[in-house]
Amino acid sequence: MKNSDRQFSTSVARAKSVWGPLSRPTLDNLKELLRKYRFSVTGGHLQLLDGRWYVTHAGLLHIAQNNRCIGIQVLPLKEFCDPAACRWLFKATVYKSSHSKGFVGYGDANPSNVSSLVHGAEMRVAETRAVNRALRKAYGIGLCSVEELGTPRSFGSAPSNHHEPSFGTGNGHSNGQPRLRDRLCLLIRQHQLDAGLVKAYAAHYCGTPSLREASRESVEAFVKELAERAVKDRPGLLCQLNSYAQPTEVTQ
Repeated sequence: MKNSDRQFSTSVARAKSVWGPLSRPTLDNLKELLRKYRFSVTGGHLQLLDGRWYVTHAGLLHIAQNNRCIGIQVLPLKEFCDPAACRWLFKATVYKSSHSKGFVGYGDANPSNVSSLVHGAEMRVAETRAVNRALRKAYGIGLCSVEELGTPRSFGSAPSNHHEPSFGTGNGHSNGQPRLRDRLCLLIRQHQLDAGLVKAYAAHYCGTPSLREASRESVEAFVKELAERAVKDRPGLLCQLNSYAQPTEVTQ
């Protein structure tokens, strides 16, 4: 089996293990995306929300690298920025080749259009959104990127067509907000974290034998803590997560 075929099969299998059984249209869309753009599910290039596929920042950078993008210039538009109010607007220009005139994308962020989980990091969100939009324009990517989504969104009233990873009970919708496990899964993918270690850390944080037994309030506090640390102190977070790894026995 060729490496490309093996990677394709691995991505499909990984998608099913993460999101459970997928409907035929959803699976067909996934296969088309994998073939057309050479995305990798295991690489965190795609995210499934409310039955729709979204590309991630990692996925867009993957496309740029594969197409030998020559460079990306990102600049804040200072006249539209207000640091005191955490309001930012960036302009990104993607140069596909040395002869390219550039493909421009704009990204804005402020406390009203980002999740409360990333309040305080609006500048980085705006920069990422600008880069994502410029890359999507440069390479003709019709998918919206996960990072461009605004405040936590309801996943709609339609029934889910897949099983979701089990991150505990009592984490359903509340006042139209997404499930806590959905928010946790999104954080894990956005920041490329190990799901098993995150679950172990969460259980310890919540003071329960397993995350399944934790209260909604405890899990919500943990999700907020994880989001803040992933943005402000990722090295420290990774170090703490690694402390929950099971030691392996060395045989001689």
